[in-house]
Amino acid sequence: MINSSDLTLTAIGADIKRKNADTLILGVLKKDDKVSIAASPLAAETTAALEQSLLTLNVAGSADEVTLLPAVEGTKVKTILFIGLGVKELSELTDEKLRRAAGSAARQLSNAKTAIFALPADSTEQVAAVAEGVALGSYRYENFRSKKNDKPVLTEAFIATAVATSKDLPSLLKRAAIIGRAVRGTRDLINAPANILYPESFASAVKDHSKSLPLKVTIFDEKRLTKEGFGGLMGVGGGSVRQPRMVKVEYSPSKAAKHLALIGKGITFDTGGISIKPAAGMHAMKSDMSGAAAVYNTIAAVAELGLDLKVTAWLCLAENMPGGASTRPGDVLTMFGGKTVEVLNTDAEGRLVMADGLAAASLENPDVLIDIATLTGAQMLALGLRTAGIMGNEQVRDDLVAASDAVGELAWGMPLPEELRPTIESQVADLANIGERMGGMMTAAVFLEEFVGENNGQKIPWAHIDFAGPAFNEGSAWGYTPKNGTGSQVRTLVAFAEKMSGTR
Repeated sequence: MINSSDLTLTAIGADIKRKNADTLILGVLKKDDKVSIAASPLAAETTAALEQSLLTLNVAGSADEVTLLPAVEGTKVKTILFIGLGVKELSELTDEKLRRAAGSAARQLSNAKTAIFALPADSTEQVAAVAEGVALGSYRYENFRSKKNDKPVLTEAFIATAVATSKDLPSLLKRAAIIGRAVRGTRDLINAPANILYPESFASAVKDHSKSLPLKVTIFDEKRLTKEGFGGLMGVGGGSVRQPRMVKVEYSPSKAAKHLALIGKGITFDTGGISIKPAAGMHAMKSDMSGAAAVYNTIAAVAELGLDLKVTAWLCLAENMPGGASTRPGDVLTMFGGKTVEVLNTDAEGRLVMADGLAAASLENPDVLIDIATLTGAQMLALGLRTAGIMGNEQVRDDLVAASDAVGELAWGMPLPEELRPTIESQVADLANIGERMGGMMTAAVFLEEFVGENNGQKIPWAHIDFAGPAFNEGSAWGYTPKNGTGSQVRTLVAFAEKMSGTR
């Protein structure tokens, strides 16, 4: 269920004449009325002829624009794919633009199992950006088609560069491959239909996938959840015939000096419960487990990278369904740790399962707590479909935003206004699960903060990521981002873990 396919990434010299491959990828930019092939490895005369052909075809060099032409003399490829770089000058080409161009080319490749990416990559950092873009863009999900697509999937990518012999490249290419696997694995889980991926099968998929990694997996079934007082999970999942699960995944290297805890929302399908959602668009609610998918694949990547950092992932898995045993509006739940919550809206369920996860993770006194969830529609209203909101302890929040910027994901730090706390007061319990409608993304975070524990009298450093928009792309594919599950925030979390371990 979690993608096990792989992609080989290899750096080769800039002289590509003797290299066999199905397709050669070249980058295009256009300034005024001149089309240029960036850092072309082909002979000057051949390059000039191709540039004239592209000009005749009105190629604009814009991001995601592809043009396919037959191969030319001096190569051993079958076709040439030109990808727009989205800039007018090479000096404007950032690592992220290069990553997106490589990913877009890989995503739009057809009939190619092998390809040479001869994009402008003159430094090891640029080669790493190309490699990661290829690893992110090379993705196809058609697990449930009766007739499989017979077009080949890219399995081997050669990255042409003048720094191919650099001693730093092998580790960078290995990292790109690991990151690619983690993101593709996250997408696979998100894209799986809810009748296939539900709490029990999600837990089993994690257990199976982790067998080849230095990870310990503990699965809490409904009996243990009830016995130990996980009232949020049982309250949300009680209405479904598919009962909840808490999955704890541990990576504990012997030299780890710090401990990072990750909590992921795993609502495998969200109808809204008794406070049922409108039918239109409800099919996309299979993606409401994107947070749990992201934290599992993050810890898997950390384990593959061998970071000297203890990481514990808590996957809070439930299906939110209307049924005879469903939680009703007005019911009071006792959460893990003893706090009580009046449920005013059963469609504000994510914060209930996450509260259990935060309270349980806090008992281990980690150095940092990070939770991630497709939590609120208000996130999309505030920040759109591509930018995640990050709230919490200012240092952790800002470090996560910096990690997001470094890897090319979009995130924005948001405050936790003190005036929002009184709006989640309840008449009958410690808290209510909804508060003021305006600023709802931040209100949800204020609720979650109530379940962050203390260490030596101080709140454990904590941040909350709401990525309701970025987690699932219902629009057109772009860059290395496909339709449907995106794998958003995995790269940010891995980069944060690398910095925390002292690797970056």
